[in-house]
Amino acid sequence: MDLLELREQIDAIDRQIVSLYEQRMDICSQVAEYKIETGKKVFDRQREMEKLASVKALTHNAFNSHGVEELFEQIMSMSRKLQYQLLAQHGSMGKLPFIGVDELDKSRARVVFQGAEGAYSQAAMTQYFGEQIQSFHVDTFRDAMSAIDEGSADFAVLPIENSTAGIVSEIYDLLVEFENYIVGEQIIQVCHCLLGVPGARIQDIRTVYSHPQSLMQSSRFLSGYDWKQISMQNNAFAAQKVAKEGDPSQAAIASEYAARVYGLEVLRQGVNQEQDNSTRFIIVTNQKIFRKDAGKVSICFELPHQSGSLYHMLSHFIYNNLNMCRIESRPIEDRSWEYRFFIDFEGNLADIAVKNALRGLRDEARNMKILGNY
Repeated sequence: MDLLELREQIDAIDRQIVSLYEQRMDICSQVAEYKIETGKKVFDRQREMEKLASVKALTHNAFNSHGVEELFEQIMSMSRKLQYQLLAQHGSMGKLPFIGVDELDKSRARVVFQGAEGAYSQAAMTQYFGEQIQSFHVDTFRDAMSAIDEGSADFAVLPIENSTAGIVSEIYDLLVEFENYIVGEQIIQVCHCLLGVPGARIQDIRTVYSHPQSLMQSSRFLSGYDWKQISMQNNAFAAQKVAKEGDPSQAAIASEYAARVYGLEVLRQGVNQEQDNSTRFIIVTNQKIFRKDAGKVSICFELPHQSGSLYHMLSHFIYNNLNMCRIESRPIEDRSWEYRFFIDFEGNLADIAVKNALRGLRDEARNMKILGNY
């Protein structure tokens, strides 16, 4: 047989496959109607495992067995997504425990940020809430999360990602641990400056203080000087130390905002070699709310330690035409080689496509949590 004849035979078989697929999905719609009436869950893992075993047994070699398993995993996945869609159309999806609001109530809000006065977190806070906001600062990220959890603050401002250094992994872990939720974000351009006491000159400097990451980001500039470099908890503490001690031989690498707060002079601007450097801060509260015009959803979930499990979870975004912006993973404590995944995607909790995706993820993943819509 020539190639053309073989392709004609494949085309004929494909037409049968499409016809049978449509018949199957029509019956799946009837199954969905039954589940809507009875309240039965869409996802039945035991039934699917039994089905995969039975169709694999119909094949005649190992290669086909694996291929049929993969094929039917996809077919059953599409069936579930169709059923979730029908549930949504019948109003049987249930309500998400989040309340949509027109605006965040900033008028009487009390905001906490981590670090000292003059920290980038404070700069992010004033950009988001305004200069007149009531605020206080704490030493650690955990302290900030505890403050809103306990109610001593209404919102916290926390760094979650830097464009050059990557994610702040501790924040991801704290979002899982605390019942706090993201309601906004603010991006701050990072421009490290060399700060000294009034009247100091660069040739006077002998010691420079800063956060180790800032020292690393400014290494090209610092390599031109024989200065002692001392790490500090953060840049604002470094600026605070230089201002307090008033020694013209000391300098800090921090922001221009910190210079204004502590009355220091900017001896050199933009000492970090990465000029396109910014940090994304999240605004967190203990209320399950979201702005009605929010456009990004953050979630996390755990997965069974099985081949293809992440692929199947991500298919919910594809099927519902949702654009995924980011995926990160963090190891799960006390469970070696198992991971929790964090995903940002475009959408609003009021959107039907978002509800469909979240319903499927909640049924099929472990410990799925909505971290916020903002």
